[in-house]
Amino acid sequence: MKPIAFNDFDDFKAMLAKDLPAGNWYPIRQQMINDFANATLDKQWIHLDEKRAAKESPFKSTVAHGFMSVAMISKLLEEAFTIKSVKMGLNYGLNKVRFPNPVPVNSELRMLAKITAIEELANNGIKVTFFCTIEIKGQEKPACVAEFLAALYE
Repeated sequence: MKPIAFNDFDDFKAMLAKDLPAGNWYPIRQQMINDFANATLDKQWIHLDEKRAAKESPFKSTVAHGFMSVAMISKLLEEAFTIKSVKMGLNYGLNKVRFPNPVPVNSELRMLAKITAIEELANNGIKVTFFCTIEIKGQEKPACVAEFLAALYE
């Protein structure tokens, strides 16, 4: 998928209350889960021990960390749109996050996002609020639903 391109903030503001295009599907492999566990020090067996998970977990496999889905939002948004005039972007935070469905290893995820607010910031910036839904291919319930905020500067 090629990102939607905007020249500047004025062009981008036309997206308020609109959906960004659906993202690409990304496979969630065990190595990604292991890497996330090592980076966050969250090494619960449900994420790392494939044999134990196959026997003892109700999901019958390892599952990705919920926060791994959240951590992917910045990259997934970057693939959905670009603003040519932006010099810098920062994660501003999260207002709401839920993990309605576990993400079994080898699942595929993609993001749907809607721009719900755009506010002016000092220093020639804007704060954008996105309503993000990270879908699991073939599943009715999403992996993650989050209200994500980003600060962008021209």
